[in-house]
Amino acid sequence: MEKKQTVKVPMIALRGLTVFPSMAISFPVSRQRSLEAVAAAENSGGKVFLVTQIDPGTSDPKQNDLYEIGTLCTIKQVLKLPGNVTHVIVEGQERGRLDEIWIKTSTDFAKITSLEQDFLDEPDDYLKAYMRVVTERYEEYIKYVPNSTASDLLSSVKAASKPGKLADLIASGLEISYDRKQKILEILNPFERLEAVLEVLQSEKQILNIKKEIEGKTKARIEQNQRDYYLREELKVIQEELGDKDGIGADAEKYRKQLEEKNPPDAVCLAVEKEIARMLRIPVTSPESNVSRSYIETLLSLPWSEMTQESFDLAKAEKILDEEHYGLKKVKERILEYLAVRKMVPEERPTILCLVGPPGVGKTSIAHSVAKALNRKYIRMSLGGIKDEAEIRGHRRTYIGAMPGRIINAMKQAGTVNPLMLLDEIDKLGVSYNGDPAAALLEVLDGEQNSTFRDHFIELTYDLSKVLFMCTANNLDTIPKPLLDRMEVISLGSYTTQEKLHIAKEHFVRKQRQRNGLSAAQIKFRDDAIEGMIDGYTREAGVRQLERVIGEVCRKTIRLILSGEKKNVTVSAKNLESILGKRKYGKDSIYNKPQVGIVRGLAWTAAGGTTLSIEVNVMEGTGKFKLTGNVGKVMTESAEAAISYIRAQAKSLGLSPDFYQQKDIHIHIPEGATPKDGPSAGITMATAIISALAEKEVHHDVAMTGEVTIRGRVLPIGGLQEKVLAAKKVGIKTVILPEENEKDLQEISDEIKEGIDFVLAKTMEDVLKVALVKGGDLWK
Repeated sequence: MEKKQTVKVPMIALRGLTVFPSMAISFPVSRQRSLEAVAAAENSGGKVFLVTQIDPGTSDPKQNDLYEIGTLCTIKQVLKLPGNVTHVIVEGQERGRLDEIWIKTSTDFAKITSLEQDFLDEPDDYLKAYMRVVTERYEEYIKYVPNSTASDLLSSVKAASKPGKLADLIASGLEISYDRKQKILEILNPFERLEAVLEVLQSEKQILNIKKEIEGKTKARIEQNQRDYYLREELKVIQEELGDKDGIGADAEKYRKQLEEKNPPDAVCLAVEKEIARMLRIPVTSPESNVSRSYIETLLSLPWSEMTQESFDLAKAEKILDEEHYGLKKVKERILEYLAVRKMVPEERPTILCLVGPPGVGKTSIAHSVAKALNRKYIRMSLGGIKDEAEIRGHRRTYIGAMPGRIINAMKQAGTVNPLMLLDEIDKLGVSYNGDPAAALLEVLDGEQNSTFRDHFIELTYDLSKVLFMCTANNLDTIPKPLLDRMEVISLGSYTTQEKLHIAKEHFVRKQRQRNGLSAAQIKFRDDAIEGMIDGYTREAGVRQLERVIGEVCRKTIRLILSGEKKNVTVSAKNLESILGKRKYGKDSIYNKPQVGIVRGLAWTAAGGTTLSIEVNVMEGTGKFKLTGNVGKVMTESAEAAISYIRAQAKSLGLSPDFYQQKDIHIHIPEGATPKDGPSAGITMATAIISALAEKEVHHDVAMTGEVTIRGRVLPIGGLQEKVLAAKKVGIKTVILPEENEKDLQEISDEIKEGIDFVLAKTMEDVLKVALVKGGDLWK
């Protein structure tokens, strides 16, 4: 028979939670009425009635907002946690029916009827078998949910001896919704409740099994690219929201349209189509995607057949070269010769010109003028400091961040297959463990090979045969011989003072006036002022520093005009120091009378020619030899060769045969902070040593340059024009040169040679006869 008992206890309405008898559970309490109910229950035996809300969203539930059946529980513990949070631990005792809610102050009390059913103390065999089946199903169920609270209840489930308790324990551990649990709670008949639990177990087991199969199939299908797959799906949604439903497909279509418009060679079309297909298969988040796009865009941006119409108007070209560059007659003639040949034989492979000369003499700017004269696009590529072969040939696409080399990038920038490409500072290429860029340039500058140039990035042959290459360098010594062999060298010498004066008057003065906002009436430059700048404020082979000095004068003039001190300025030699300050460079004057052991030598530097006074002292000693002045190995060897020559010719020179044992010789080259090297001071050091040993004076207005051998032969040198200019500048009257440099002397303009006597020497005897005062007496 059903036994019913009515009691009145504090009540708590639960949201989304169902509590069963024999179930221990902890839950947070936040509503004030619920907190008051907990306090009231603690003061009256710890009994509290827990009933579930029909709708968890109801904040202040009434009786019709609650299920009819709940659970009478005993409060085991109340925990006060940080943050004003209260947790209550309860244990379910028995079912109860909510008859009425009685509100006392702020606490809800429930009038409930206890619901118990008498059942056999010992279940029969059928019920035991049924309970065993339910328990086994529960064990199978928890295998699918190993991390849930269901596993913790397994021991209690196995120990349950009554069907009602078994059903309640299993129902409390099932991962199902609270309303399904509520339906089980409301079944009062223990056997029927057990049947309902078994039905739920079988249903959940089947669902979990299907879920496991789906997860297994999905995992196997997307195991390798699972993350990329989800990102692509998200990207599709984003693209649809933005109106880009095609996504990467739109890019592929754009590339195909560009390919059709460009109409490159078949090999390029095939490579682009192949790469587009590959791009569509690569996840957009993969680094390979960017490499693939970069490859396609590079091929589509390169010129494959676009050309500019080349101009072969010789008169126009000569006019442009003359307008933009003063002097440089030899260079201009060679360029005009090239144009004439191209006009007659357009199919002939272009000659590769290499302009060599000191800094600031116009090598880079003349290349720009040539491009203008030819109507070609001008592209400049600086090679200074490049140490990696990949800078020329590009990186292979196996590397993330791969890119084409400088040659291909320059062609992209030009947009035509026949630009003029200037390889600037080719003598400053470096070498490292990453390869030799000079070796990579061998193919580029070889007219027989560059029609099939292959960049590592594009991996297709590219025709460079229509490109006109020009190179610049300051020094040929550092250019590898195989690379130098592919170029025609044109030397640009230092500018003379008159040439610098013309350049300044015709170009720099006007340019700096415009740059500084001055008119011709506000500032005027006299010739003597410009000459004063050349001699006293610059020391260079070219004219860059001269332009900067003129610009400085213009800036100072602006200040004077704006301050009201002057309305206009005429710059002359008289007021030059008041504008620019004291001269930076004094005149390197020569001695005013012959000297013993001091000889003037001529040297070449990157800034042009200069003179060196080589001094020798001979002292009593034990045959020691010393060379000072920050000299290099080659210069040291030249001094040793000179000593060997003098020892071998001691008798004919009138010297003691054992002078090298009794005399100490010290050679010094002033300006010790400046490094010096090279063989061209050989005859100068030999002359100075002989002068000091023989106590013979050397003419003060004689300068010389040439390499000496141990047998006294005089060998040729380079940089002759710069050296002659340096001699002329300090007032030298006679210059002694190697006989083999006669051809170079003939190429120097008469303006430079004017006022200087040149002596061509074959041996040291020829040198000494001219250099020494009464030099001929040594061989009498």
